[in-house]
Amino acid sequence: MGNTEKPDVQGEGNYDAARRYRKDVNDFVEKEDVEKAAHEAAPKSPDEQREMDEAERAGRSRSKGGKERDMSLQPEPKTPRQ
Repeated sequence: MGNTEKPDVQGEGNYDAARRYRKDVNDFVEKEDVEKAAHEAAPKSPDEQREMDEAERAGRSRSKGGKERDMSLQPEPKTPRQ
């Protein structure tokens, strides 16, 4: 208990990582062409679309949100930024 340094909290408590992530996301949104990136990430074939849908379903099946939309492929409703 002689350690006087601030503990390096990890996991969901990794505040430095959360700050870096938010900064990186904000920088990307401000500086990059998001529409172009989304278009380039779109599936190129029906097979790729099926793979992406299945991957999204698998990811949402592990969601702890408990919301019906977490299990559907419906996007979250957009809310105005403050």
